[in-house]
Amino acid sequence: MNLLLQTTQHNLQGQIAVTGSKSETNRLLLLKALFPNITLANTSNSDDSEVMQKALIGNDEIVDIHHAGTAMRFLTAYFAVNEGREVVMTGSSRMQERPIKILVEALGQLGVEISYEKEEGYPPIRIKGKKVTASKVTLAANVSSQYISALLLVASKLENGLELTLEGEITSIPYIKMTLALLNDLDIQTSFEGNVIKVYPKAEVATKEMVVESDWSSASYFFSLVALADTASITLSSYKENSLQGDSELVSLYEKLGVQTTFQENKMTLVKQENFKYETVNFELNNTPDIAQTIVVTCLGLGIGCHLTGLHTLKIKETDRLEALRIELTKLGANISVTNDSLTLVASENINHNVKIGTYNDHRMAMAFAPLALKVPIIIEDAEVVSKSYPDFWNDLKALNFQISEL
Repeated sequence: MNLLLQTTQHNLQGQIAVTGSKSETNRLLLLKALFPNITLANTSNSDDSEVMQKALIGNDEIVDIHHAGTAMRFLTAYFAVNEGREVVMTGSSRMQERPIKILVEALGQLGVEISYEKEEGYPPIRIKGKKVTASKVTLAANVSSQYISALLLVASKLENGLELTLEGEITSIPYIKMTLALLNDLDIQTSFEGNVIKVYPKAEVATKEMVVESDWSSASYFFSLVALADTASITLSSYKENSLQGDSELVSLYEKLGVQTTFQENKMTLVKQENFKYETVNFELNNTPDIAQTIVVTCLGLGIGCHLTGLHTLKIKETDRLEALRIELTKLGANISVTNDSLTLVASENINHNVKIGTYNDHRMAMAFAPLALKVPIIIEDAEVVSKSYPDFWNDLKALNFQISEL
């Protein structure tokens, strides 16, 4: 479906309960599969998490994870160490273009047998699960952190644990630290010194309820809304000031875009700062690439420039996000250039009206552009794609008095 978004409401006030973090949920779903006596609360209702859960509790030989990249990486490691289980992991046409070879080769170092059903290096893959006794793996550090987390999540169930050596500069450290923190919460011993991560074996964990924090990536769209409104105060739940999620860096980044954040009783309130002096921003997003789309759209709406770096992983997401941003922002009248790992937007006060924004099967494209409706009417194509991570997004915008009509 295509949606027309517009609003005459420039004073945003409201309270929104955001679904649980997809990143935390998918990690904990895998850990629950390994340790069934733990229970989970406030889990994500995203498509990705539902696909993950279905695969973990199912018994199918062919496991189709559709567009869910996290599920592809995490489940590859899970099935690889699931002794006696043989599955074929597949997904959407875009998923079959997203590389998996680095993780397959890492698991190969542990003696796991994985073969390609079609093109080498890409899904679908056939996995023959086995008992793993090897414990040392070397992996390039500048790859998707999901490869690294996939190995760490299953490591405690390996007979001799895991010693993972990362070569080069490490990408998305907060997501690695999130994985280790969740393991530590289950009293699984880990260490992370220099470029070496160790996870020690643990056969069983104590019974415990794990509560998922709400998703910070989803919160980014409300930071953008507050920045673009004339006046605004939006309260979001459930969030912690000292979060495990890397995208909690939104607080400091959006402070430079006129948004002030306060925390109280697991809620955070975003307030538009009055008489804020805007200027071009330069952000290094190596640890938080998923919020690049939101930030550049915010800057366009504010009429300021930005230079964003550390974006190399965006080229292998649901789409090539850098190229998608260049195409769609250019439609809106933006002067934007991209490289393999950066994006530069030139300040401009003109935004074209009623532009149709292509979403490329990418939930973040749909949601990142939606706040521009505070400035001009905008059309979001294939808007149902938001269900991948935030199924309630359009309803939550309506609660803030956005006028949303289906075309």
